[in-house]
Amino acid sequence: MAHFPSKDDILGWIRENPGAVGKREIARAFNVKGAERIALKQLLREMQAEGAIRRERKSFREKGALPPVSVLVVEAPDVDGDLFAHPQDWDGDEAPPRILFIPGKGDPGITQGDRILARLTPAPEHASGHAFEARLIRRIGAGPRRILGLFRKTDQGGRIVPVERKADRDWLVPHGEHAGARDGELVEGEIVGNPRLGLPRAKVIARLGDPAAPRSVSLIAIHEHGLPVEFSEEAIAEALAAKPVPLGDREDLRALPLLTIDPSDARDHDDAVCAHADDDPANPGGHVLWVAIADVAHYVRPGSALDREARKRGNSSYFPDRVVPMLPEELSGDLCSLHEGVDRPCIALRMVLSADGTKRSHRFTRGLMRSPASLSYEQAQAAHDGAPDAATAPLLETAIAPLFAAYGALKAARERRQPLALDLPERKIILSEEGEVLSVAFRERFDAHKLIEEFMVLSNVCAAETLERRARPLLYRAHEEPTTEKLDALREIAESCGLTLARGQVLQTAQFNRLLDQAAGSDFSEMINLSVLRSQTQAYYTREAIGHFGLALARYAHFTSPIRRYADLVVHRALISAHGWGNDGLTAEETDALEETAKHISMTERRSMEAERDTTDRYLAAFLADRVGNEFEGKVSGVTRFGLFIRLTDTGADGLVPISSLGREYFHYDADSQTLTGERTRREIGLGMRATVRLAEAVPVTGGLLFELLEIEGKPAPRGAPVKGRGPVPRRKAVKARSKSSKLEKKAKRRF
Repeated sequence: MAHFPSKDDILGWIRENPGAVGKREIARAFNVKGAERIALKQLLREMQAEGAIRRERKSFREKGALPPVSVLVVEAPDVDGDLFAHPQDWDGDEAPPRILFIPGKGDPGITQGDRILARLTPAPEHASGHAFEARLIRRIGAGPRRILGLFRKTDQGGRIVPVERKADRDWLVPHGEHAGARDGELVEGEIVGNPRLGLPRAKVIARLGDPAAPRSVSLIAIHEHGLPVEFSEEAIAEALAAKPVPLGDREDLRALPLLTIDPSDARDHDDAVCAHADDDPANPGGHVLWVAIADVAHYVRPGSALDREARKRGNSSYFPDRVVPMLPEELSGDLCSLHEGVDRPCIALRMVLSADGTKRSHRFTRGLMRSPASLSYEQAQAAHDGAPDAATAPLLETAIAPLFAAYGALKAARERRQPLALDLPERKIILSEEGEVLSVAFRERFDAHKLIEEFMVLSNVCAAETLERRARPLLYRAHEEPTTEKLDALREIAESCGLTLARGQVLQTAQFNRLLDQAAGSDFSEMINLSVLRSQTQAYYTREAIGHFGLALARYAHFTSPIRRYADLVVHRALISAHGWGNDGLTAEETDALEETAKHISMTERRSMEAERDTTDRYLAAFLADRVGNEFEGKVSGVTRFGLFIRLTDTGADGLVPISSLGREYFHYDADSQTLTGERTRREIGLGMRATVRLAEAVPVTGGLLFELLEIEGKPAPRGAPVKGRGPVPRRKAVKARSKSSKLEKKAKRRF
């Protein structure tokens, strides 16, 4: 080009060359040389000042234009399950363009709030609703991250004090960014930058009300963990339009005494069972066992709005005061729930068992059932124990007794298989109508519980076997063996208690069970059970037949709870396709996405577990908040460099004893043996020891408890008295260790 470029020339060239372009590229394009380079530099500065172009490092781009490689912020999935994004930095006068994220094979899971570096291409002409398509280059990190906390007014505007125990700092809220929040109110904030000096900043995006309100406890967890709560209008409309299912081509199972046996406070009923003696002479003493599961797949069709909502949630989440369901109440609490005395569609399984509990055969069918009774575990157990009530008396001989007989056979098979036999009681939080904690207790476990568990385990095995035999894709439930490192740590703990975990053998659950048997009835029983649990890997979903170590099973698939787990719905659809029962089975698109689905629902399961655990901790802290200063009995459940964790006997609540409260003596921490040993007294504190503590602090909004140790194993807590004949640790080493321990303790106290 012979002429010096105008501003329009430069803008036009940048528009035609949207890649990274700097002053050198522009000068080369317009043949600008020598002294004209100074004039070009001045012209570019003017265009920047006018807002016509934007400089990014050493490159220029047109205002309101996106470079082909951009940093994007991922938005929430739409009703179709598609992920969209917007540019992290946008300087245009119009709204930023909508960008559709196109996931590639092998991409990591991308969720709302993630920041990604992506390559952009203009959307096809026929596309509607978005201007660009993005393909992942790499995931940068989460942002803008959201926080949940208490709003505190200050002269500078305000602060958000996070409710998350792991948080170690507050967030500054500038004037005008608090959305009208009042002092002490629970709020949701969004981080807006991270200054190099001072507190990071956030703005309030939602006011959630009084954190002291009883029913705010679960609400905190729901918001903190990002659990989807509201269903789309399309999903609600589909649920409202659902109708009862006629018999049609289904097998009529309404004559079978299929009972639902659930907790007394169950919110849904998705499984029913019945049994009778096998009249086949070739199977003396055998049993025929039926398990019927709600046919959710009939109502939740692949690709529907209900399906998208169910997949997004992955599972239901249960709290003491509410449930966040996977499906709308019209389905989960009605048409998909196997209520007493009404016709309900089901996918049923007929199994033939030998007298010793060996499964001889099984078959699946799509049927219509009608349960004669919905029983609680307590009712079923009382009837079996000889104290039937009005509901169970007519069913005792024909329905309840045969179920326990079949369970007796399966129990023998279980003993041979030796699945992991942990004994960890489940806490039950009792709330008043207003949502306040009335009591905390441990749920009783009856044979009725174990009966249903064994029936469901066997049903899940049958589902996996059938789909494997028919060469159909499915989602397995996988549980891998513990790692060598975790086994070594468990062995150290066992040996510190005078127990043994065998070495050098092919790892089997029976080895863990022998350790649990050694500890049974001793002061170490609960601690060993917890340690064995902590040594296990986390179960997850996958397309690979890895097996389930904890259950000692080679193949396992979730089939029995499609109302509350998306994995089970996928397995139902696979069974429908395998048997040719209808057009609502697993589609080719779903099959291609099974691995992605497995990763997603494994994540949602962990998310729900964390939310449920955090809610329990907060309810326990609320229950104990008015007992500060009281003394409690408990046991050492954890040992760290910064202190001890004590689990209270009555409630199962865990709290921290800061190491600084153990007197002036320095304590050496041994990670292998999980002990603290006094520098001078040589007093040792380890897992499982009986302790008496005083409650020093209870913070319901975080669920944190702080204790003061009074006694350990019946002796006064150590106070650092010197012991003759044992010299102190060299001063430099001791000071360095104390400094590190002090920093860890301060961080721990912020968490609690």
